[in-house]
Amino acid sequence: MKRIVLSGALLVLGGVGLLAQPTTATPAQGTAPAPAAAPKGPTPKSQGELQALQAWQTAAQGGDPDAAIKAADDVLTKFPDTEFKDVLLCAEAGAYQQKRDWIKAVIFAEQALAVNPKSYQASLLLADNLSQHTGEHDLDKDEKLNKAEKYAHQAIDLMAAAPKPQPTLTDQQWEEYKKPWNAQAQHDLALINLTRKNWDAAVVAFKAAIAFDPQPAYKVQMASALQSEGKNDEAIAQCDEVLAIPNLHPQIRAAAENIKDNATKAKGK
Repeated sequence: MKRIVLSGALLVLGGVGLLAQPTTATPAQGTAPAPAAAPKGPTPKSQGELQALQAWQTAAQGGDPDAAIKAADDVLTKFPDTEFKDVLLCAEAGAYQQKRDWIKAVIFAEQALAVNPKSYQASLLLADNLSQHTGEHDLDKDEKLNKAEKYAHQAIDLMAAAPKPQPTLTDQQWEEYKKPWNAQAQHDLALINLTRKNWDAAVVAFKAAIAFDPQPAYKVQMASALQSEGKNDEAIAQCDEVLAIPNLHPQIRAAAENIKDNATKAKGK
């Protein structure tokens, strides 16, 4: 998830040219007029802000969440009116999620959503953290699951209406780019329904996630939901499909074999 959020943040930053200094060149006399400008995105307000954002960009790409958090905090502290506030807050939320500090991840994602109510990244972060960290016996289980469900659907709706962050992206490229985000939102809905023990709804959501992003992990989780629902033949078939994948991660292989074994024993009974 953190990588999805980071890639989205870097896509926005790349769209405003933070990797290079802006130029002041003007078109030569007599040249054709430039095409109509795309909707204006966030822009650095000074050379100092640009450099601070570039420093954050470098830190974020380095893979150290603590360094990325510090660099984002530096931008927000020195330039509190930056137009990139929601992007940076989302990136910080993703970094805290990488550190397994889901409480701070939720706090920063909520702050990002308060700054930009149309931030599908923030909505997705909230859905992701709440769905993954709500247990069956939590006293506030229903409240957290209802919030997670709301944020997941909100992320899906916001993504559908979101403009391209870079005008050079084709419509097809933009739709392809959003697929992992849509898959994550559907996966969150599946996890929510697993916690509720609503197996049928969980399977529907897993199928939607797999349609966007056919991850073996999603397929194994769907097999588990099928087996819990008593659909053992379908669970076994799903496990066989996963086990046929070359170079399968050992943990996923072990999970698929265990689910298949349980489904086979359940059929025998």
